[in-house]
Order: sequence, then C-alpha cells, then structure tokens
Amino acid sequence: MLAKVYSAGLHGMNACLFSVQVDESNGLPHSLAVGNLSPSVREGLDRARIALKNNGLALPPKRITVNIQPADLRKSGTSFDFAILVGMLLSLYRVEAYPYWNYAFIGELGLDGEIKHIPGVLPMTMAMKEAGVEGVFVGMEDLNEAKHCKGLKVIPLASVADFFRILEPFVKDNSFRKREKSCLEERRKDGKRPQSIVVGSAGKSIGEEQQKEVPDFLDICGQEAGIRACLIAAAGMHALLFVGPAGAGKSMLAKRMAGILPPLTEEEKVEVSKIYSIAGALKKEVGLIQERPFRAPHSAISQATLLGGMRSGNLIPGELALATKGVLFLDELPLFRRETIESLRAPLEEKTVVLSRLQQVFSYKVDCILVAAMNPCPCGFFPDRNRCHCTPGQIRAYQRGVSKPILERMDIAMELPEVDVESVWGKKGTLSSEELRERVILARKRQEERFQGNDRVQWNSQMGIAEVRKYCVLRPEEEAFMKTVFVKKGLSMRSYHKILKVARTIADVEEEEHILIAHLAEAVRYRVVDEKFYSN
Repeated sequence: MLAKVYSAGLHGMNACLFSVQVDESNGLPHSLAVGNLSPSVREGLDRARIALKNNGLALPPKRITVNIQPADLRKSGTSFDFAILVGMLLSLYRVEAYPYWNYAFIGELGLDGEIKHIPGVLPMTMAMKEAGVEGVFVGMEDLNEAKHCKGLKVIPLASVADFFRILEPFVKDNSFRKREKSCLEERRKDGKRPQSIVVGSAGKSIGEEQQKEVPDFLDICGQEAGIRACLIAAAGMHALLFVGPAGAGKSMLAKRMAGILPPLTEEEKVEVSKIYSIAGALKKEVGLIQERPFRAPHSAISQATLLGGMRSGNLIPGELALATKGVLFLDELPLFRRETIESLRAPLEEKTVVLSRLQQVFSYKVDCILVAAMNPCPCGFFPDRNRCHCTPGQIRAYQRGVSKPILERMDIAMELPEVDVESVWGKKGTLSSEELRERVILARKRQEERFQGNDRVQWNSQMGIAEVRKYCVLRPEEEAFMKTVFVKKGLSMRSYHKILKVARTIADVEEEEHILIAHLAEAVRYRVVDEKFYSN
C-alpha cells in the first residue's frame, strides 16, 4: 500500500515542504530511500525501522521504498525521520478515517523512539503554513518554537509511542494493538517523560544576551564626534570604521550601536528568529528574538564562519546572517585573516552574500550595520612617540592590512582622538541612547517615505546609481563644492557616491529637504582615513 505524509527540510536560509511517499510490496526484505538524499536522510530509514522495533512493531518481511519529493532539491538533515516512520505505519497497516492526512511530521528519532530537537523548526512551520498544511507533529522540545507560527495546529509528542496511541483508534489490524511494550515504557517506571537535549550554538546563547542590560551612550564622555558618527550610521544603515589609539572608546561606541536602532517590528522578530532557528541557536525558553542582535566575533574567525558554511548538508548561517537587523562588530580589523576581510567586498557593495557549496548555490541579503575598529599601529599608541615604538614600516604594513577596496566600501571612516581623562573624569555624556534612538527613528521615517514602493531600496546606504541621481540632487553651489573636493582629493566614483549617500542621511537627521554644503563637508570628513592611509 502507498502512503504519503508531509515533512519539511531546510534549503539555504529557507525551508521547503516535502512529500514523503512510502510503498510496501512483496519481495525480498529490503529498504530503499530515493530522491536526491544526503547520508543523514538515508540513515533516517534505519532509525525509523529500529525505533519501530524497539516500540514493539517489528517490520514484516516486505520490500519498503521511500521517496521524498520534489526530487530535484537536495534533502539533508534529520528532520524527515519522524515522517518516514509515520509513512511506514500508514503503508503497512490498514488505516481508516485517518484525520491527519494534511498534517506534517518533523523530528529526529532516537533508536528508542524518542522524538528529538531539530534546527530550523520555525522556518519549517512557516513554510507548511504557506503551503496550506493544516497542522504539524513535533517533538516536545520544539513546541515553543513551532507555536509562533499562527494559524498552524501544533501537536507535541515525546516519543513515537505517543503517536501510536493517537493512531490506534484508526487502525483495523489487530497485530498493531498486540504490540509489545516499548523500551521507553519499560525504562520509565515513574511515568516521567525523558529529558531531551536542546542543541545550541557555541558561544553566547540568545537568552544570555537578552538578559543583559543594553549599555547607554550616557556612559561616554569626550567622543562627541564618534557619537555623531554612530547616529549617522544607524540612521542610514551605513558601514562604519573607527580608527584610534587604545582606550579611545572604539569598542564602547560600537557596543552601544544596537541600543539606538528602532525596536524590532513583529515581522523583523520572526525574520531574525528564523535565522537563529536554522543555526540551532534559538533557545526554547526565549521564544522569538526581542532585541536587535549584536555580534562580535573574534579576529580568528574563518571566512566560512563569517559568511556561512555547511554542516550535514545544510547551510549554517554565518556571523553576517546572525547580525541581521542588528550590528556586526569587527574589533581589531587588521588582525583578521586577509581572505576573511576581503570576502566582505561583495556583501558590502551588493548587500548580498552568495555561497556555492556542494553543487548548491545559496544567497541571502545582508541587512545589518557593519562596525569595525582598528588601532593606528600594532601597539595602538601612535602618534604618541613616548609610548609608541613602532617603526614607520610596521605602521604602514599594519594599516594596509585593511586594503583600499575594503576601506572605500566603509561609508564612514573616521579617526577618534585619545580622550583627555582629566577633562572628563566624573562626568556623564550629553546624549542618551533614547534621545539618539528618537532621532534615528525620525530619519528612517523620511527614508521609508522616500523609497516607498521600491522593493530593492529601503535605506540610504542601499541606493544604487539611479537612486543617487534621483534623491541626491545637488544645487549649483553644492555641486561646485563637490567638484572641487573630487579634484583635490582624487576621489573614486565609489567614494564620491558614498559621500552623497552619507550626506543624504545627514540631511535626513537634520530634517532638511536639500543636501547642504555643511552636510557634504561633514560627509567628506568621514573619508579622511582613506586619504591618510593611502596617500603615499
């Protein structure tokens, strides 16, 4: 008998609904799985067979064929285990008036029949809802994640034995009722459900991050120019680079960036949570991500960890993806591997990451603010020659660890002076994060109105050449000013367009309709580092 059930799997940064077909026929006892499957999916056939045996249902000597459609998509991971088992049951036993034909089944199986946690439950359930699936059976550990998909019925189960009790009224075969007691039931003398392990990612958990109080810009004194740069970067989603001596406050400024961004909308919460779910980093006790992410990877990070890699045939989101709708902070930028830094060229320019892995191509949008920081020299004290003993060659080599193409792609690159401790001792900053956030929200509202109806551009930093020509029109005085700057500083066209985009954001922050010379002059000052590093 042929049986068909629904399941879901991950494909890049998205999830897809799959149809699991199971057919039993006479012949030599054999189990076969087809449909462009990874080894982890093929092994699911054995996990399902042994889980049935350990729950009192040894398979009869039949030929069992499992096909997962669509066949052209690569299937990876262990999310199909539960669906394969259910398909076997419906194929082997005579089931009548079964009410769950339009339900999906996702979960990894233990050999004892326990239904375990899988990554990506949130995007999977959302894919089911979009495809018209009525409900889904999940493991107990995945209940909190699945229930965030509104309109989809969710039935949590601890083991396949729980599903046996649901299926039993619809099975007309007496052999099903005469099954032996499962090994889980034998082990569970106290009647308690087994405690499953929730798989997480290395490093900080989201719960830990969200329990921490977000630092405030009131803690910062003496770096008004740096605070201003953070305001402009947050308003227009501009990439930001700080260059300054050790102790100038580069990290303090960066860590407060997420606190001045507007609160996440409900759609953004779901979007961010989907990425963390795919990465296996969405903790069950946290639910949806409530705060904008702040990611600060170590300088030893690899290119694959930054952009994304593969695990068990599935795409694992990199730090760029995990920082979606938030801030990615790269401290001590020249200490990162050269190939890692250079891999940011296309994402910073195109706002998209394209990965080719195992004959598959995945892409996702870069929707975060990149904030980087670096010292002016290896020891971090240049130009104070009383403390800095680096040679000119060492300083030049260190600075040029960040290539000019990368530097040109930073919308704002500015120097931070060393803070005079005596002048700021015991004082507080002048602007709070809440005040800065209000200004950011107002500037973003102007951009939303400007780009209404444009699906490709949402913020000033995303503008292409066509949008720059349309929304960054200069009056004669401002145009003459920029012509002079272009010639004297020898700007590239990329740098020229960066200046116009930043000036447009400055005008939005100042609530000005037109870009003024003052706005252009401020934007030009944010390119001083570029000129200084590569002037000779």
